[in-house]
Amino acid sequence: MSENSVNANAAPGEFLGLLGGGQLGRMFCAAAQSLGYQVMVVDPASESPAAAVADRHLQGDYLDEEALDQLSLHCVAVTTEFENVPAKALERLAKSCAVSPAASAVAIAQNRMAEKAFAVSCGVPVAPHAAICTTADIHEGLLPLLPGILKTARMGYDGKGQVRIASLAELSEAFAELNSVECVLEKRLQLDLELSVIVARNQQGQCVTFPIAENQHTDGILATSIIPGRVAPSVQDKAADLAVTMASQLNYVGVLCIEFFLLTDGELLVNEMAPRPHNSGHYSIDACVTSQFEQQARILAGLPLGSTRQHSPAVMVNLLGDLWFRDGGDTSIEPDWPAVLAIPEVKLHLYGKKEARAGRKMGHITCVADTLEAAIAAAQQVRLALGIAA
Repeated sequence: MSENSVNANAAPGEFLGLLGGGQLGRMFCAAAQSLGYQVMVVDPASESPAAAVADRHLQGDYLDEEALDQLSLHCVAVTTEFENVPAKALERLAKSCAVSPAASAVAIAQNRMAEKAFAVSCGVPVAPHAAICTTADIHEGLLPLLPGILKTARMGYDGKGQVRIASLAELSEAFAELNSVECVLEKRLQLDLELSVIVARNQQGQCVTFPIAENQHTDGILATSIIPGRVAPSVQDKAADLAVTMASQLNYVGVLCIEFFLLTDGELLVNEMAPRPHNSGHYSIDACVTSQFEQQARILAGLPLGSTRQHSPAVMVNLLGDLWFRDGGDTSIEPDWPAVLAIPEVKLHLYGKKEARAGRKMGHITCVADTLEAAIAAAQQVRLALGIAA
């Protein structure tokens, strides 16, 4: 069986499989179930956002052979909820079950160096960079990349595993702080905006893109997405074209996010890709004909792709666990949801996580309005109601 093959027109009532139990899986479950499918989740935790709403939860490690065998036995196709699912798990499933995205695609996205090499092979520009695998890789030849950011090649997300450095001495210290694991040194560039494009590509090679998102981060974590992004149509078109090129060259099947840097000189560079639905695409649930999660379910079931038309301008605000400790104390306090829901443009999505922690994604709010200006104003009202710094 091809590692990318998917079932043609899987019948409603059949099981779709999911590796991972987080909030992306929870939203996938809702989309798949709305199409009439059942969802089986494999996740190590006894409780998780996706497991709470799935039709069946198999508690087990992602390399647990019994759990994987049960998944392939009962599911017509399997997908992933986050990019760090072991590629070996996908390879095992692909022997007897349709899997998307393929293990080969996920493996590239799991390593920043492999990711950048792939982008370059597609003719897609990336930031100047160098691999740092041992202390011997730190030398004066790297000076043109300074000041820069040292990032772990694997397992880095939401600002984790990243250190800003300005000298070779700081680079050596940062490499040691990151336990001397394989890293990538990237040159710090003059950024205008950070953008992202969500691509959905099916087994037949058909691609659709969602409207480009303009993303704002706080401490390395996505805070706000504005859609459509406030960039020229030519930038939007170029970003969409580059994203489709990468998805096609990767022979990707599923939903893929490509993040971009727009430099102050107008140059567009690929930052990284996520082989799954993405935080910056959550707005699609409320503001598009078809959400990124419904596209994921459609592709997995072998159904036609849905329209990505955005019917309303939108702003997405991430809700982190810090909100539950906004008074500075150690006891969590539930945010004032009635005050938030009194804002007419608000759509509230909470992920069902029982414990709030600083930096933990607890939910998101999408402000949907007739104009982008009105959506932005509503998002500012949300921040004021919740005490989020603008």
